[in-house]
Amino acid sequence: MDVFEAIADPNRRKIIALLRRGELPAGALVDSLDISQPGVSKHLKCLREAGVVKVRGDGQRRLYRIEHRKLAEVDAWLEPYRQFWGVKLDKLNRHLEREQ
Repeated sequence: MDVFEAIADPNRRKIIALLRRGELPAGALVDSLDISQPGVSKHLKCLREAGVVKVRGDGQRRLYRIEHRKLAEVDAWLEPYRQFWGVKLDKLNRHLEREQ
């Protein structure tokens, strides 16, 4: 599974959003989401396999965090579209200013 497949699922995007705040144990993710513990585990496995999250052991807990380098692939893919829309929106802004 690649990063785009991983973030395509809305539940996995919710997990990523929660992890933006920092490292969390799986139990905290279960408590924050309307998903069963096995469901959260399944989504975390997909995110781990895609390289979107990393896990580390802390005693008996497993702590999850975002792997920002992998999400940078998404950012790089989006950049040409940002440029495209930036040009279009600048043109629209200039047009609207002339109309006023």
